[in-house]
Amino acid sequence: MRILVCGGAGYIGSNMTAMLSAEGHKPVVFDNLVTGHRSAVVGALFVHGDLADYELLVETLKKYKVEAVMHFAALIEVGESVQAPLKYYHNNLCNTQNLLSAMEATEVDKLVFSSTAAVYGIPNQVPITEDSPKEPINPYGETKMAAERMCHHQSQTGKLAFASLRYFNACGAGNNCSLGEDHHPESHLIPLAIQAAMGKRSEIPIYGTDYPTPDGTCIRDYIHIEDLCRAHLLTLNKLEATSEEVCELVYNLGNGKGYSVKEVIETVKKVTGKDFKVVAEGRRPGDAPVLTSDATKAMNELGWKAEVSELEEIVETAWRWHSKHPDGYPN
Repeated sequence: MRILVCGGAGYIGSNMTAMLSAEGHKPVVFDNLVTGHRSAVVGALFVHGDLADYELLVETLKKYKVEAVMHFAALIEVGESVQAPLKYYHNNLCNTQNLLSAMEATEVDKLVFSSTAAVYGIPNQVPITEDSPKEPINPYGETKMAAERMCHHQSQTGKLAFASLRYFNACGAGNNCSLGEDHHPESHLIPLAIQAAMGKRSEIPIYGTDYPTPDGTCIRDYIHIEDLCRAHLLTLNKLEATSEEVCELVYNLGNGKGYSVKEVIETVKKVTGKDFKVVAEGRRPGDAPVLTSDATKAMNELGWKAEVSELEEIVETAWRWHSKHPDGYPN
């Protein structure tokens, strides 16, 4: 299939693009390079553009005879979303509306949407299922939830078959460890700990050591980037195979296992063979003690499961990428 990958120069998008190409699809990356990296795009055509540019979107969809869209072009920093909510509503919601409008105008009717577990907020119980209450507690989660609702209403017209994939913590490196995490600023625990192991950070803070968990630190669900991308492929196949007039799919994507902050830090120390300073800080507002997924629905309906599920293996792939790219991507 000819697939437009919006945000295909970012961490998840670049890994998805490489996998699509390897599977015989024809990806076209559409990215403004504000947070993405041009050198991370392999095996695909590249269009330098912003989702706010309706005319360019329409032109691109027509020129490359696009059959489906994968949408990864979101801002993802929770803290920033609280400080600059309008920025997040513009990029994550308004630009998604622009994309849907361009798709409608060109009769492209298949979308795989990158959503997030942040739509659930602080859950009443774990593991979290797709039917758990959606009560986001920050603008990031709110904008993703609103974008999902917009896709839902568009699907009811029969003009859009879409899937919303709610990720937990994507991590590791894919494509033979050639594509890894390089965010600026970095906020994800595994790359932060690896940076500390490399001497690029003086210390790693732990926000809260008195949670009701075995070691007192928060527990999160980590899913390897290639497991995440494989779920997208399976979802795309399901959308392509559907003959229903209204098609709306929603899946949680997670490992199902939980690892604590301390476990992640100790695993990074073990894999890298490096020690580094860890400091205990106070709790951050809004941090739930445990966030883990129930991905049973994806397993049953897509035939998917997490294959790289052990934390040490996940960290090893990330460490291989960072070791070869100590300063991140060249551009």
